Amino acid sequence: MAIPELPRDDLVDRLLATPKAEVLATSERYWNPGKTRFWTDAGTPLVIGERAGYLLHDLAGNTLVDVHLNGGTYNLGHRNPELVATLTAALQHLDIGNHHFAALGRAALAEELVTSGPIPDGKVVFGVGGGEAVDLALKSARWATGRRKVISALGAFHGHTGLAVAAGNERYAERFLATRPDEFIRVPFNDLDAMAAALAGHDVAAVLLETIPATSGFVMPEPGYLAEVARMCAAAGTLYVADEVQSGLGRTGALWCITKHGVTPDILVTGKGLTGGIYPVSATILGPAAAGWLEEDGFAHISTCGGSDLGCVVGLRTLEITQRPATRERVDALITTFTDGLTQIAKDHPDWLVEIRQDGLVIGLRFDHPQGARLVSRRLYEHGVWAMFSALDPRVLQYKPGLLVTDELAADLLDRTATAVRLAAGDARSGVELAPDRSDPGARPAPLEGSRPWPGAR
Repeated sequence: MAIPELPRDDLVDRLLATPKAEVLATSERYWNPGKTRFWTDAGTPLVIGERAGYLLHDLAGNTLVDVHLNGGTYNLGHRNPELVATLTAALQHLDIGNHHFAALGRAALAEELVTSGPIPDGKVVFGVGGGEAVDLALKSARWATGRRKVISALGAFHGHTGLAVAAGNERYAERFLATRPDEFIRVPFNDLDAMAAALAGHDVAAVLLETIPATSGFVMPEPGYLAEVARMCAAAGTLYVADEVQSGLGRTGALWCITKHGVTPDILVTGKGLTGGIYPVSATILGPAAAGWLEEDGFAHISTCGGSDLGCVVGLRTLEITQRPATRERVDALITTFTDGLTQIAKDHPDWLVEIRQDGLVIGLRFDHPQGARLVSRRLYEHGVWAMFSALDPRVLQYKPGLLVTDELAADLLDRTATAVRLAAGDARSGVELAPDRSDPGARPAPLEGSRPWPGAR
């Protein structure tokens, strides 16, 4: 299905024609100097212009396969033609709507999220991003239990809003004075003894866990861990919150990863992929214990743009595409392809690629070097692939193929990955440092030896 032809706009045309160096300089001056400089210094100063499917076209003329997907936002690809068509049709009739009133899209998406999910008697509250959805989950748990304490995992990431950032990694919480050790308790993931000790006082409102922790390097839950945590929560009168912002929506082969662990959470949070990368929307699915405040005071939580009419229409189409038999068959085939391909790469470099953490198409590649994934990420960039290292464990590369990747693209991607892994192993052996090159922040970094451009480069 082709993307429908849309009228041109001179503002968009001017922006797309801006030189990359100018965008980087303006970003450093007016937007985010630290982040802009970081990617330039890392040798991956990506500025995305045109994008479609799983290909990104940099303003400097480079083309890369996207295996980062912005945390799963682009599960169905960039500018998926069906989603573009749905949004375009919706814009003929709708805007963001009015959050005070019932709306066709909100009602329909809420029904679909409840009936397709693990909380069949739930209610849905919408937001714009995952952090807002986590905030709502924790507020609801505090209301339901009359308690304030929240347990999360060390190295967790739940967003950057108020309660979400306080529950996440201290790197982000401390900077904005959001740490409250009396209320937000962090325990090691997969450590049942630590979880039991933290719950022993029967004074915890919620245990908040990413089903697969992303920013800390896709640490996989040990068999039985999540189910036992859920049992402990029930015994302690604590609500279990499953953060499925990155692990949900078909990435592991199941619509919601938590169902693979036999857990019915009290609250489930989703976002990112629900937007289809087209229009912001997130959702908090509340079980009966957490949803009672909606009966008492439906105005207790307000989000002007949360659950907008446009966002809900896009979310409905995203869920429909994700649950199609053809999509699930494609995911199953890709799981086999990438499992086999990455296993072979690891066999070729047993002392370098030392661990594959995988559940479906959620994949973390751990390298035997403190900055190993950064070395591989740069080599991949030089070979036409964008994959990001884990912010809290730069040994681990986040490798997330899209749900609709073709066999041809999958094979080519694995070929390029094998080359990048081999070259990065040589970089590590020779002591190559990821030193900044600030001489020309607008220029593409000098190619490393043995690199080759993506064949679609313009």
